[in-house]
Amino acid sequence: MKIALVHDYLTQRGGAERVFELLCKHFPTADIYTSVYDRQNTIDLGDRPVHTTFLQNIPATRKYFRLFAPFYYTAFSALNLQEYDLILSSSASFAKGVQKRPEAIHICFCHNITRFLWDTNTYLREYGAYSFLKPVIELLFKIMRQQDIFYAQAPDYYIANSSTVAKRIEETYHKDALVINYPIDDRRFTFCDRKEDYCLVSSRHLSYKRLDIIIEAFNSLGMPLIITGEGPETKQLQAKSHSNIQFLGHVSDRDRCDLMAKAKFVIVAALEDYGLVPIEANASGTPVIAYGAGGVMDTQISGMTGLLFEQQTSESLKNAIIKAQEMPWNYAKIREHAISNFSEVVFFQKVDRQIEKILNSKATIASI
Repeated sequence: MKIALVHDYLTQRGGAERVFELLCKHFPTADIYTSVYDRQNTIDLGDRPVHTTFLQNIPATRKYFRLFAPFYYTAFSALNLQEYDLILSSSASFAKGVQKRPEAIHICFCHNITRFLWDTNTYLREYGAYSFLKPVIELLFKIMRQQDIFYAQAPDYYIANSSTVAKRIEETYHKDALVINYPIDDRRFTFCDRKEDYCLVSSRHLSYKRLDIIIEAFNSLGMPLIITGEGPETKQLQAKSHSNIQFLGHVSDRDRCDLMAKAKFVIVAALEDYGLVPIEANASGTPVIAYGAGGVMDTQISGMTGLLFEQQTSESLKNAIIKAQEMPWNYAKIREHAISNFSEVVFFQKVDRQIEKILNSKATIASI
């Protein structure tokens, strides 16, 4: 059986790319496809060849890949994947639009529906420099939403990373989705039950991540807070932070894991589609204080692996932090829950069973 692995674009290293990296390791003989590939700034694929689209020949796409959004479906649909029996796409936007021969099977690991098309106002807040183009963008996005729904019909099966995303797939694309929570590479995270006197935020500095309310809460509490990551809001966030808040910028994976293991709590204030950070924190034995909506509802047990706060406000977060400090935490139990439910081994056991089930079903239908 010939397998193709397809990802939206390999120009950064986020949660979706880390999941795709695991897929590539699990299917070592599969061919890899993407729209644009930047070897220096994305996941490590070793010496495996990466097949790209015509967009790769435009130098600006690697740095400004989001600005070429109107061309991605054209690029993906132009890929010749007719020789493949099984296509596994990893997509939060366009990779789901690849075309196959009729008897082949396409399974889409969907990280989310195409967020910038269906939540345009949030998208424009994150890229405020282009807000003057809002009327043109809204007209363009209206056309692209129709495209998005059309190409979303291409996969035969959807696997969603969370119940939240599965619901969005059903409501927007009118497709059913099986929920298999995505894994972390648990081998990277070390257990530590000796917590130090600081909390940690590990996040890109984007508006929907709501670092603003985290900073407001810690400005009020005066507790030590370490923030890693970078983004368009970094300077603005630094300007409003008190001296108890430290910005480290980009840190190595090793340093990030060390910080996560020793933190008293990891703080998450975003409404995440899924979110790997809470699971990574738990795998380090660290409880999470998170906004109680979205993906964390699949991964966190409030009172055991962390504490969920009800409103996306600094006051609600502050109250949760105060409460969490008074609670006894079983760090070993927190790690055990993460490894037992969200490890790579558990994930691929579920994936392999589902692929086998699909292939057997296809073979049964073909023999009738």
